[in-house]
Amino acid sequence: MTSTAIDMHSHYYGGLVEELELRTARPNVSRNAEGRMVLNAMTASTVMSDDYTSLNARLAYMDAHGIGTQLLTFPGALGVDVMPVDEVGKAIAQYNDHLAAITQASQGRFIGLGGLPLADIARATAEMLRLRSDLGLVGAILPGNYFLTIDGARRLAPVLEAANMAGAIVMIHPGLMVGESPPEPYADTSVYRASVLNLQASLSQMAMTVLSGGLAEAYPRITFQLVNLGGTLPFVLERLEAVALSRPPYEAFPRQSLRGMVYDCASLGPRALELAVDVFGADRIMMGTDYPIFMPHQVRDTVMAANLSEADRNLILHGTARRILDQLSR
Repeated sequence: MTSTAIDMHSHYYGGLVEELELRTARPNVSRNAEGRMVLNAMTASTVMSDDYTSLNARLAYMDAHGIGTQLLTFPGALGVDVMPVDEVGKAIAQYNDHLAAITQASQGRFIGLGGLPLADIARATAEMLRLRSDLGLVGAILPGNYFLTIDGARRLAPVLEAANMAGAIVMIHPGLMVGESPPEPYADTSVYRASVLNLQASLSQMAMTVLSGGLAEAYPRITFQLVNLGGTLPFVLERLEAVALSRPPYEAFPRQSLRGMVYDCASLGPRALELAVDVFGADRIMMGTDYPIFMPHQVRDTVMAANLSEADRNLILHGTARRILDQLSR
């Protein structure tokens, strides 16, 4: 992996921890018996390492694994962005300010996606415009449950219109909608069922909404980024095509339209990456680590182990992301 690699899927929790420590209910930060910070998201709790908040720790990992630039995002899966706006609106804006200051001072090492206070769509729309016009961030992260249905995505229409007006990356990432309760854990093997099987299937539903809702066509200046290679979509594409031809109106599934989105390869392996390249094309796939949840060497091993041409490997490592970022800067 060269030092020009661009990581387009990571999360940054600094700038939000102090506010989360003031909260007594999820999402919040507590302390365990050893005095270590515990991040309590809506669906899980995690002991926080330095990687969650320390830019020095992050830069050390980036340098060790050949990452020249990393996209830092508001930690959308926490559920902060869907809490009542009087509780979190100020904290989200302050986080965005903090993230912008980091990116501006980083000499190109960091770029950022902000968060939006989605319980107030008018305020979220204004913040979307502020992210691009005032703060110099490249876009926003949005909770994926809005994209499980076309009707859900329509609830975000003003935000998407603002993102389209400004030209932005919109990362569709697993997360709850406003008013949703976290799902109950499974009685057995819950982490695998919820964090792998259900999550990957839900990502495919989100991609289908972008596709069938014509969102890429309706908002041509938005780069819609689907995480984790679009879920199970590459694996089930052939079944989608078979079903399309065997059910009314007997029309071919629009495979080419999948190239209207971009996908990162966070937390997937070499065989999945090879399949995704066959389905989407390497010029629609970007490297992503999901740091600090996963570590960069896992992605390094995936990209290098995959049976890909050198040209495709370079597109995934940096070429696709660089093209998108250059378009945003014009």
